[in-house]
Amino acid sequence: MTTYTVLIILSGLVIFSYLFDLVASKTKLPSVLLLLLSGIGLRLLVDKLQLHTYNFLEILPTLGTVGLILIVFEGSLELKYAKEKNKVIKGAFLSALSILIVTVAAITFIIYQITGKDLYLCFVNAVPFSVISSAIAIPSAAGMHKHGREFIIYESSFSDILGVILFNFGISNRSITLSSFTQLGINTALILILSVVACITLLYLMGRIRHHIKFFLIISILILVYAIGQSFHLSALVLILSFGLFLNNADAIKHAWFRSVFIYKNLANDLTQLYQLSAETAFIIRTFFFVIFGFTMDIYALDDANIIINGLIILMSIYVIRFTYLYFFKRDNFLPEAFVSPRGLISILLYYNLPQELKLPQIGTPFLFMVVLGSSLIMSMGLMFSRRKSIPENPA
Repeated sequence: MTTYTVLIILSGLVIFSYLFDLVASKTKLPSVLLLLLSGIGLRLLVDKLQLHTYNFLEILPTLGTVGLILIVFEGSLELKYAKEKNKVIKGAFLSALSILIVTVAAITFIIYQITGKDLYLCFVNAVPFSVISSAIAIPSAAGMHKHGREFIIYESSFSDILGVILFNFGISNRSITLSSFTQLGINTALILILSVVACITLLYLMGRIRHHIKFFLIISILILVYAIGQSFHLSALVLILSFGLFLNNADAIKHAWFRSVFIYKNLANDLTQLYQLSAETAFIIRTFFFVIFGFTMDIYALDDANIIINGLIILMSIYVIRFTYLYFFKRDNFLPEAFVSPRGLISILLYYNLPQELKLPQIGTPFLFMVVLGSSLIMSMGLMFSRRKSIPENPA
């Protein structure tokens, strides 16, 4: 395959991804779903032509991690804090926490029934299937009303953060003792301190850098701090969410010393450019991540009734739990939010970060693909149904 052929394929994928986004905005069909199908189609074509390809599984986790950082950062840059939003934030956090815990318990039981393995193994394998993917949820919520969109951004971001904390806690503590919770408390305190220091330092740098290359430097430092935090099993997504919120709300801080040191004339313009840059970079990385994931998937493994049935059982448990919780605790307009519970980038990343000795053969990548694909389809149909329902019929 020549250099020019590769360039044609890469640029073609970006163009098609852009068209998929346009289709998604009109139909509520997630562009991620179309990207996955594109990856599968490319794989079938490559197999038919018997072409040699690179082992993309080696770069998939790295690509996905950068994509997750940028998507959460982009979403947080849209959020403006106000006291009246405390109810939304509290509700989103409790929703993410409660649904995550109950879903992990339910899927752990389902995996135990499927495999008959140790409950600990079932638990760590259940976590990736229990986390809402902000990478899919946030773009899919773009067409929702403002209150619902903010709820989804907060809830999916909290779900990612809590899911990573639970995952790290699970793989680090095969047996749970008092010291396990002590270490969890220390790690949480450390990441909160790191977030405060990083937010203030990065804002200060933004106001002092005069070089024309500025925003990629800020994003690179952010990714560096995230990677260092994750290396020590800290839930560094807290840092990403905090930095985006802090930047977008820094001008609301009225303290005279803070404003004299950190707030500068072009801050609003810089935030607009930073948001644009993170959004477009996230778009590119999301495109390649989901196409590669679809490309690496062995779709012939889906020709297994057990995988399909067990996948449908997990999907049913995910949505029964979500609908039940939101119906009782978010009675005001819980649709279409109830349908927005996709599994995607974070689920794939957690699965690939699971140590090989903890993976269960029965819960492999075809199973993961089934749940990712199924949850995206359910969300798409739910959003389209809710959209039609919200459009009043024209009187005769």
